[in-house]
Amino acid sequence: MLDTARLILRPLTLADAPFILRLVTQASWRQFIGDKGVHDVDSAERYLREGPMAMQTQHGFALQLVALRAGGTPIGVCGLLKRDSLPDPDLGFALLDEYAGHGYAFEAARAVIDDAETRLGVGRLLAIATPDNARSAALLARLGFRTEGQIDNGALTLFARP
Repeated sequence: MLDTARLILRPLTLADAPFILRLVTQASWRQFIGDKGVHDVDSAERYLREGPMAMQTQHGFALQLVALRAGGTPIGVCGLLKRDSLPDPDLGFALLDEYAGHGYAFEAARAVIDDAETRLGVGRLLAIATPDNARSAALLARLGFRTEGQIDNGALTLFARP
């Protein structure tokens, strides 16, 4: 578990399925991340089991639930992913739309990066974003990521730090 001044980050569990359903079905998730086949609580549980929970078991890291320290309200996810298509772990993050623009994504991502460097010993982190996702690109720049180029025939921009 990670914590910051305003947030708590913890591993996702099957009990988080209703929240995940809400997060991944919002329009911004579908626009910038895509349809993950989550359309009800059962498919949200499958997504959790086959995605973040399996990744945590296999790699020792995964997306985590981001919740407000005061009250514990879930507001998003943030963490590391290991994709077969990328040579190094990549930073992923997404918030419910109503919590965007308040610095929460930066705060959560900074905690994940610090943990990756200190506890996990990760030297190089990647991140991906669609070319039209200006908010994510700006956040990644604030976190010290640099544009590396395009991947997937230009469908995604690849960022790296350092």
